Amino acid sequence: MFKHILLPTDGSELSEAAIQKGVQFAKDINAEVTGFHVILPFHVFSLRMGILEDTKEQYERQSKGQAEQFLGVIKKAAEKAGVSCDTEYVTSSHPYEMIIKAAEKKGCDLIMMASHGRRGLHWLLIGSETHKVLTHTKIPVLVFR
Repeated sequence: MFKHILLPTDGSELSEAAIQKGVQFAKDINAEVTGFHVILPFHVFSLRMGILEDTKEQYERQSKGQAEQFLGVIKKAAEKAGVSCDTEYVTSSHPYEMIIKAAEKKGCDLIMMASHGRRGLHWLLIGSETHKVLTHTKIPVLVFR
């Protein structure tokens, strides 16, 4: 059975529901979990560089605070369930790649994540991180919707 589960989160309600289910599943099978979050890098175009530097620093500070908050949900759920838990966050323009790399680096044998269920043109335009993880990894992925 699975021994180490990666629980990626974007901080959404759907991710939080998947986290609760994932931690309970980990408890049931006596597995450990790693909570993971990807911060998207700051991107903006402007001619006023001074304003950009302040804005970038503020964005990074707020993003790191949010990451800690999102991962805190996983830590709290794991602690309450008596499940061993580690957390990590990184910054990248490609969350799906970082999710896969984190699972490989941490030795995870299952990725459990939420899907927002986007379909049609909306899905084609923005893509789906869950779909990209599913199509680019050999590690089993359990998807919650």
